[in-house]
Amino acid sequence: MVCRTIILDNETGLHMRPAGLLVGEANKCRSHIMLIHGEHKMNCKSLMSILAFPVPPGDEVTIECEGEDEEQDLERIVDFITHLE
Repeated sequence: MVCRTIILDNETGLHMRPAGLLVGEANKCRSHIMLIHGEHKMNCKSLMSILAFPVPPGDEVTIECEGEDEEQDLERIVDFITHLE
């Protein structure tokens, strides 16, 4: 398992549109990917999971990947989230 903590640095946070885009990107990966915000752990491949605990802009999140391609998938998701608008 690999993980990295980043700041969600877009203007709107993780609401419906960016969450949907994140789920689409996560579903391209083979690893199990979780987004951790405070006490909440969300499955990045499930829109309902992410929308259950919205993440406001400027908050810290941890991305956790586990699987065969975990390191590449972590880089892919971190890059995707850091470039969300």
